[in-house]
Amino acid sequence: MKKIKNRSWLALVLVGITIVCLVYFLVLLIINGGDWASASLARNTVVNRRGVPLTGTLIDRNNTVLTTINEDGARIFADSYEVRRATLHTVGDLQGNIGTGALSFYSAELIGYNFFTGVYSRTNAGRTLNMTIDSDLNVVALRALDGRRGAVMVMNYETGEILSMVSTPTFDPMNPPENIDDNAAYEGMYINRAISSAFTPGSVFKLVTSAVAIENIPDLYERWFYCSGEFHVGGGTVTCTRAHGRINFEQALTVSCNGVFGELALELGSDVLGTYVDHYGFTERISVGGIMTARGNFDRAPNGSLNLAWSGAGQFRNTVCPATMLRFVGAVANDGVAVDMRLLERNTLLGFLPVGSERIMPGDTARSLGRAMDYSIHQSDSVNASFPGLQIHAKTGTAEVGGGLTPHAWFAGYITNPGYPLAFVVVVENGGGGFAVASPIANQVLQAAVFG
Repeated sequence: MKKIKNRSWLALVLVGITIVCLVYFLVLLIINGGDWASASLARNTVVNRRGVPLTGTLIDRNNTVLTTINEDGARIFADSYEVRRATLHTVGDLQGNIGTGALSFYSAELIGYNFFTGVYSRTNAGRTLNMTIDSDLNVVALRALDGRRGAVMVMNYETGEILSMVSTPTFDPMNPPENIDDNAAYEGMYINRAISSAFTPGSVFKLVTSAVAIENIPDLYERWFYCSGEFHVGGGTVTCTRAHGRINFEQALTVSCNGVFGELALELGSDVLGTYVDHYGFTERISVGGIMTARGNFDRAPNGSLNLAWSGAGQFRNTVCPATMLRFVGAVANDGVAVDMRLLERNTLLGFLPVGSERIMPGDTARSLGRAMDYSIHQSDSVNASFPGLQIHAKTGTAEVGGGLTPHAWFAGYITNPGYPLAFVVVVENGGGGFAVASPIANQVLQAAVFG
């Protein structure tokens, strides 16, 4: 009897282990089934070639077809030459070289995978995916970049929808240039600069230093600073474009005083500033519709050093991914809450669920920083005239990169026009001055978004 009892316990244990393993497998299948199917089908030339699915359709938020399959079973792209070039890095190419494009990244969804039927489809037509981007707005951004290397992103900071994501240089995916691998003009062509690159930020990083200072320096708004055009520290000098004289914190942000922000960085200290930079996500890979961005960099220079002072002004070894800066300014606009950025419409049952989000700063901090960024308060009439009709909160950046190269031009911020909760970021690689080069690009795109 004792032997039977022992065997019964052993059988129960084995059954329990089997059930646990089965449940574990089902959980993995639900979570990773699409990736498994996609990886398997990547070798199936019936539905996939060079990592590009031979089924499925992508359309933009206005139902413009971005890519589909024609009657001959071949993948084609948008009818418009400009739309094809403007959406290349968002959609992807026929050769699968742009790994962050929707054709490669959402291949399982395009093929039609779901948990219940796998990839089975009676018509073998795949699925139609609705993207959040506005292809017409992408065309405006591409025209505004005017052949210069760079990136433009526009996001609804309340919903996380990416309305525009343009990276240049670009090409027509229906007619790729034959010398693309040998022509210097196409260098880095397959990289989506909006999400897969990190650049020296220059003065646009002063928004980050400002947020940290607002939270950690109690008398920040009662202080006055003096800028002589030079700030001496650690045996070196932080230089400004001119002597700004006696200024307060908000004025220092408006005139982009390197000396004041160098002084603030030294007072905050390397660890405090670095901890906030990490917390805001600048040194991490963040998700844009599931696609992970490039990491930025912030070296914690020694306290009291010249390098730390320059870090507070956005120089030294600081690098920032444009998408991460977009997330940050979107959070400033959204009372400190960063919503999950996405490229696909939530047109399933998920659409009834709240948008994923993370509070990255207190609401008071976001509102204080937003006021400091308000062009209607802090900029001259002539500067405000550059953005007619736009209620704009923003910061420029002219990022010195050394080596005799022209600085990177940045412009990042958001608008508060009723019905248009839009955050934006513009980077022009080796473009020059942020206000002279990057801000007109942002203005053209935002004018099209708001006024058509």
